[in-house]
Formats: sequence, structure tokens, C-alpha cells
Amino acid sequence: MKLKYIPNMICVARIILVAPIVWSLLEERYALALGLILIAGLSDALDGYLARRFDWRTRLGGLLDPAADKFLMFAAFVTLAWIGLVPAWFSAIVVGRDVIIISGSVFYQLTVAPIHGEPTGASKLNTVFQILFVLLTISHAWLGQPPTLALQILGAAILATIAISTVQYVTTGLTRSREAKHPD
Repeated sequence: MKLKYIPNMICVARIILVAPIVWSLLEERYALALGLILIAGLSDALDGYLARRFDWRTRLGGLLDPAADKFLMFAAFVTLAWIGLVPAWFSAIVVGRDVIIISGSVFYQLTVAPIHGEPTGASKLNTVFQILFVLLTISHAWLGQPPTLALQILGAAILATIAISTVQYVTTGLTRSREAKHPD
């Protein structure tokens, strides 16, 4: 095994953690769910650090890392909606945004040119808000904290950054597609 594949193996481990996270939420074992999500977050930071620090970047890792993140957030939001901690419409919007972005990326890759992931500032902020929302929603279910109002404000911030980042991705994709078909 080559050392440069260690970040990829960490990503795969993060993907495997999704099943016990979902199980712990379904079983209302919120402390365990929080712990597993924190481990997943630390593993995300570790694989990113190793890839950058030692230049252990691979094409597979470039695909695995965001896929692991999306899979975890998708599973968390769907499960939180399933058990009634988050409104189903809210989870549908969060997941729907990712479906739109992923579908657009695949379509672009297949019909225009290879895609190079470039998350926007709004998208990065949205990811931070989503992670915080998941963690704080589980904390609220377990400990009653933070207050519901804090979750509602964070939810509104998620909806705002979803709207902004979705428009940014769609317009950027359309512009790049037009430029690739009609270079000047």
C-alpha cells in the first residue's frame, strides 16, 4: 500500500461511519450519534491535512472526500426528518440542493468538459451551517439545548445560503457551458 492512499482510506472509513450514525439516531442514542459525527468531522480534517501536507492528493480522493461529506449530510438530514426532529420539507430542500448540484455536475462532466470542483463562499458557509444544525439539533434532542429559536435562526441561514449558492452554481455552470460551446 502506498502512503498517498491513507486519506482515501480515511474517507472510506467516514462513509462506513454513516450506518452507525443513522442507527444511533433511530435508536435515540443521541450522545453516541454526536460522538460518531465528531469522529467523522475529525477524520475529514485529518484526511484533508494529510492530503495537503504530504501532497497525497489523488483523483479518487478528490471525488471521495466531497462524496463522503454529502453522504453524511444526506443521511443525517433524512434521518432527522424521519424521526421528527427536522421538518421533512426542510430536509427535502437541503437534499434537493445537493441533488441539483450533483446532477448538474455529472451532466456538465458528460456533455461539456471535465469539472473541477470550486465551492463558492456561500456554499462553504452553507456546509458549516448544515453541520452545526445537525450537531445542535441532536444536542437539542439529547440535552434540550440550544433553544429552539437558535435552531430556527440557523435553519433560516441554511435556506438563505442554499438559495444563493444554488443560483451561483447554476449560473456558473450555464456560463461555462456556453463559453465551452462558443469560445471567442
